[in-house]
Amino acid sequence: MTQTALPTRRRPASGPGAPSGPRKRPFTVRRGLTVLAFMAPAVIFVAVFTYYPMISGSQMAFRKWNLADLTDTSWVGFDNFAAIFADPTFFTVLGNTVVWVFASIVPQFLIGFALALWLRRRFRFRGLYQALVFFPWAISGFLIGILFRWMFNGEFGVINDLLTKIGIIDSPVPWLAKPGTAMFAVVVANVWYGVTFFAIMILAALQSVPDELYEAAALDGASKARVLFQITIPQIATTLALTVLLRVIWIFNFPDIIWAMTGGGPANQTHIVTTWMIETTQRGDYGHASAIGLIVVAVLLVFSAFYLLALRERKVVRS
Repeated sequence: MTQTALPTRRRPASGPGAPSGPRKRPFTVRRGLTVLAFMAPAVIFVAVFTYYPMISGSQMAFRKWNLADLTDTSWVGFDNFAAIFADPTFFTVLGNTVVWVFASIVPQFLIGFALALWLRRRFRFRGLYQALVFFPWAISGFLIGILFRWMFNGEFGVINDLLTKIGIIDSPVPWLAKPGTAMFAVVVANVWYGVTFFAIMILAALQSVPDELYEAAALDGASKARVLFQITIPQIATTLALTVLLRVIWIFNFPDIIWAMTGGGPANQTHIVTTWMIETTQRGDYGHASAIGLIVVAVLLVFSAFYLLALRERKVVRS
């Protein structure tokens, strides 16, 4: 009986001359042109609708550019910047901007963090509660401003109605007409709108924290405060830091709610830098408005640089 030899599997060649992996196709001019052809629409779109308006608007800051007299758009150098810094309104607006940012960011962060911790737990109708918490982020900031303008209306607003029924106030308060309460009203609206952002970002970060850490902490009998400060926060510290940075930049550049509620009034007491820039643009003074925009960019760049450097130094010290 003859035995038939089974075919043996050929082993891949090994040694210094053997191929180390898949062969790469050589780069040719045709391939380069193909890549450029696919990239060209995106590059052209970004260049036309982003970089060109940015450069064109920036050069207005160094020219006399007013819609009242377009026959003279001469180069004036830094005169527009000097006029802005000499305007006493600028420092009022700058102070309002600082109050607007920090009075908004702290409650947004704390409430958003608490909501994220609560939504991480498993309970009945969790998805419904998540949808209700995330709902404000789907609404335009300008519409939020209009909604809260009606709510804080001094004559028929629901805020006055509720406070009167509870007995906190005796007569309606003109929230948006008084300098002492107008900033409070717009900050309340912004806090309600921005809590969702922190809740979404922090909840996403919490999902990446291993459950084994919490199980080990429970076996050790760690308190909730210790778990929060020694496990949860260190695990998501990077996300928290970047989220705060993004939100500060966003609030600094977020005029929608203020513009819809007060328009910067009364007596410039709710004007921030960006609403002041909008008002300057509406007067037709594009040169000053462009200069204000460049000042905003410069302030945010300096703040971001110092913020990131501080975070880096803190990491170095910890390590």
